[in-house]
Amino acid sequence: MMSANYISTLMLSSSLRSSITNNQALLSKASTEATTGRFADVGLELGATTGSDLTLRADWSFADQLVDTNGLVSGRLDITQSRITQLGTTATDFLKDLIAARSTDGGGRIILPPASSNLQDLIGALNVSYNGSYLFSGINTQNTPVTAYAAGSASKNQVDADFLAAFGFSQSSPSVSSITPAQMQSFLNTSFDAEFASPAWNTNWSSATDQVMQSRISTTEIADTSVSANQTGFRKLAEAYTMMADLGNTNLDQATFQVVVDKAIGLVGNAITDLATLGGNVGTVQQRMTNATDKLKAQQDILNNQIVGIEKVDPAEASVRVNVLQTQIQTALSLTSQLQKISLINYL
Repeated sequence: MMSANYISTLMLSSSLRSSITNNQALLSKASTEATTGRFADVGLELGATTGSDLTLRADWSFADQLVDTNGLVSGRLDITQSRITQLGTTATDFLKDLIAARSTDGGGRIILPPASSNLQDLIGALNVSYNGSYLFSGINTQNTPVTAYAAGSASKNQVDADFLAAFGFSQSSPSVSSITPAQMQSFLNTSFDAEFASPAWNTNWSSATDQVMQSRISTTEIADTSVSANQTGFRKLAEAYTMMADLGNTNLDQATFQVVVDKAIGLVGNAITDLATLGGNVGTVQQRMTNATDKLKAQQDILNNQIVGIEKVDPAEASVRVNVLQTQIQTALSLTSQLQKISLINYL
């Protein structure tokens, strides 16, 4: 008895469709590898060595995150440095005004406008924000660090109260002319000085923290990356500007006025030195960040070369596979089309 093997058109069509499906998946993979130059499925290709590749990629991502963070922190420090420089320049100009006003008739009236303006500028500079964070607030970056000095504010209310307690009348009283140099010296060195020291400064003027922001600038370095409004240089400027703007200087006796000016000259001179030191410290951090970022980018280049070495595919070889698979798919599609045209009716 004879047996026969039969190959149906259905079987051939199914085989061709399966071949097309498989080759399309392989084509997608080969096309990706030809385009990217790396394995389409790294884990599948590397097998047991995938862990090393993942470690390298994690190190690269961490370095990339630090580079991005350093860019943001650098922006904050640039503005911080700019404000410190601005305040130092204003203070230097004001020091000249103080020296000129000391021996000038009506010096109190002459020095009042720049003193008032400089006090507002100081507060404005310390309240600067960047990307929604206040730069001089310490770690309280969501809070405005320094309150305005104006009628009704805690800072002005306390200065008014201190003046009244010391002399028995307000700054606007004609009796201001009766204040002696010794009385003014005592007031400035006691209750008025205390307003710009802790705890009064932190109660009436500032909500900033002494603790400043810290940032990781490299895999091994952490740096202070902000400046607090509580720095002594800022307090000295606030004290000097306030005493020249709001102690009734226009009505003071000349000798008493000179006591106030001499105190302000000392404060402003010391503040200029403090701000120069502060600016130098910020500049040091900026240089550290620049160096750290350069090293991180060099490290990224090394890591990237290692990753490429592990994951790379020969693009030319992948392109050959693409061409071969495209030819096979086209051939299979052509055969499938021809099989679909075959019908038993044609042979009856």
